[in-house]
Amino acid sequence: MRRKPVKTYAFVDASNLFYGGEKSLGWKIDYEKLLGYLKNKYGVSKAFYYAGVELNGFNYSVLRDKEIDLEKLLVFHKKKKSFLKYIQRIKFYRKLKKFGYTLRLKPTKIFRDGGRVVKKANCDVDLTFDAMRFINDYRRIVLLSGDGDFAVLVMYLIDIGKSVMILARGERTAKEIRQIAAERFADFVKLRKALEFVPK
Repeated sequence: MRRKPVKTYAFVDASNLFYGGEKSLGWKIDYEKLLGYLKNKYGVSKAFYYAGVELNGFNYSVLRDKEIDLEKLLVFHKKKKSFLKYIQRIKFYRKLKKFGYTLRLKPTKIFRDGGRVVKKANCDVDLTFDAMRFINDYRRIVLLSGDGDFAVLVMYLIDIGKSVMILARGERTAKEIRQIAAERFADFVKLRKALEFVPK
């Protein structure tokens, strides 16, 4: 009798992966290759991608809208002649959606910390909520983050018998995550050959 394959979900913390990943890695991640790697290596059937997006006045309300409409947001930014980086970011998110990621985008908040302007879209709650909301749908998760805030989530999932794999940048991964993950941890440094973005 053939055993049913273990259902695996991936949760990508884009902020941690970028700031703790690409900037310290010295090379860019190819997200199409990454999704292929997650599917082939771990049998991932669904990959959630959590990140912030600049609205710049776009009419969106979390109380009214289920998700941010990227097509309308792109048209809005073009008409408003927003910064090119905003437009490029939206196009990047559209590509991710085309690759097969399930996007979880939230508005980037801008505030002052002392004398500097800080942009932030903390998606930790959203990621944790989804991990708990779909807890009966998967047997294993691949968490792409080294953020210590996820230590409680990871411990809980392991305690109830879920299999957990952590992919992150070793030097930027919280010691709590490293201790909990132990042999379930993989450093992005060792994945360069498989995941590096190579311009065509």
